[in-house]
Formats: sequence, C-alpha cells, structure tokens
Amino acid sequence: MTGTMRAMVYERFGEPGDVLEIREVPIPAIGDEEVLVRVHTAGVNPLDWHYMIGKPYFARAVLGWRRPKRSIPGNDIAGTVESVGDAVTFFAVGDEVFGEAFGGGLAEYVAVAEEGLVHKPPSLSFEEAASVPVAAFTALQGLRDWGRLQPGADVLIIGASGGVGTFAVQIAKAMGATVTAVCSTRNVETATALGADRVIDYQRESFLEDGTGYDLIFDVPGTTPLRELRRLLGPDGVYVLVGGRKGDWVQPLPRLMAMTLSALLGLMETGNGTAVRTKTDLVLLRDWLESGRISPVIDRNYKLDESVDALTYQGTFHARGKIVVTI
Repeated sequence: MTGTMRAMVYERFGEPGDVLEIREVPIPAIGDEEVLVRVHTAGVNPLDWHYMIGKPYFARAVLGWRRPKRSIPGNDIAGTVESVGDAVTFFAVGDEVFGEAFGGGLAEYVAVAEEGLVHKPPSLSFEEAASVPVAAFTALQGLRDWGRLQPGADVLIIGASGGVGTFAVQIAKAMGATVTAVCSTRNVETATALGADRVIDYQRESFLEDGTGYDLIFDVPGTTPLRELRRLLGPDGVYVLVGGRKGDWVQPLPRLMAMTLSALLGLMETGNGTAVRTKTDLVLLRDWLESGRISPVIDRNYKLDESVDALTYQGTFHARGKIVVTI
C-alpha cells in the first residue's frame, strides 16, 4: 500500500507542546512477516513520554543521543488489518487485532510484526484493547517472573491506580494472591472494584505501619526508602520495582544500585527488569480479558489532534488507569 497518512511526529527531544506536530508522512511499508494495521486507537505509556522527552539522560543510548530514534509515539495499538506480508499466516485483511508495535502507533497506519498481534475479542472495544499491552506485560512479568508470585501469596501493590497498578491488582488476584493495594483517596473505590482484598489510602494512613510479612512488594512509584519496605517483607519475601521516580539525569539508577547492594548483602531479595513482548503472554492476557478476569481502566480518551494534551497528561504520572488516543 502506498500513499501518505496523518501522524503525530517529533524530530527533537522536548516537551509535547514544543516538539509534537501533525504531519502527512508515508504509509509504512511492511516486510514479509509484518502486518499493516489501520489504527483505530493507540495507548499512551510512560515509555512514550520518556522517548519524546529524552530523559533521563543516561538512557540516551537507547532513546537517541542527539535526535530521537523514534519519530512517532505509540506502542500499544488496536485496529483492523489493512494488508499482510507474504509470510503472514495467522491474520487476514479485515481482522480486528491489538498488540504492541515498537513506536508508530499515533498514526493512521502502523507496521507490526505478526508475533506482536492477536485477534481482538468481540467483547472488547478498540479503546480497551489499545490500553492493554505494555502496562499488562509489565504487571504480569513483574509479578510472575521477577517476583515469583505463587498462589496464596500476600502481595502489597504500591501505586495500584495507574496503568500498571490497575492491571497488577487484577493479575495478582487472577494468580491466586491476596492483595493489599496502596493508592490515594480518589482511587480507593477503583482499587476496591478491581478486587483488592484491602486498600490503604496513603493520604490518610501510612502503609509502613502495616505489620504484615508480605511475600511480594510490587512497587510502581519507587519513592519509599528500601529500608522501610524491608521491614514489611516476610522471611522469603521479594521486592520488585517496575517504575521509579522521574529525574533529568540518572533516576532510577540509584534505586536499582541500592536494590542490587541489598540483594548482595542478603538484606532482601529483589527483582526488576524490562517487560518484553511475547506472543504467549499476549494470548494469555487476551484470554483473561475475554473471560472477564481482568478489565482495562481508562482515564481519558483523546483524539489524534489532541495528542499533545495526551502526552502532557501522561507526563504528570497521575492518570487513573490508562490514557488512549482515538485515531
């Protein structure tokens, strides 16, 4: 397919209002194992914000030293198959799909590897589907792989109301855990509705006073001192960091170094990593969504022309659930 499309583009690092603009750009060509998706909705993640802003600076090796390696934000997408590569066997033109691209989602079309997509359940809207991949991958792999969550475990989820946190509460419950969720006053009802067994409003009480020996602490914001969290872990408990505080230069490197030192000294078991896109996990998440075991929480839905507002809001890191953009 040839021609041009509308896309939200940036060519230098900076704040959304300074660098983002709508342009007509070529429709991407696809390889033999790729699918061209007509995007209906794209999800917005902290990853998109960091790629655009170019911070923390130590990450420029990945983000790009002088100029961004990516020019169109958006990893999470949901839409309709427009065309398929010669080696694609699982999808056909017209199929409704969702999954993870590596950038390019805030556009009318995006090329995605066949392995990065699954069929969208009819019961799931495009908006809901586009809110899933990155956040749900992070929650699932953080709990299961880095935290070694087992059925019957007691889990503390700090930051239970954001994109990753809302999925973490539900996935931990789906895996048979007892969940204590920590969030602000305005999000208590949301955390309760998602199935948390107990909700601690950190604006009214300190979760650090809780005496439970948790098997797993799943920490999204990464702002509480490790020495304080260590007291909350049981004898074989694991601390997992999946986010971290913002910073211009090295955050969250000091936190990661402190975690490594704590583990080496035998003070606490720790885990962290970068979520990876896998077909197996995407199928699992799709099945849980279809059965109702997990459900997306969407805070705001913007239009493509409003992407500056969407990325600006993402940069506040106070969204309740996910932010999506309808193309």
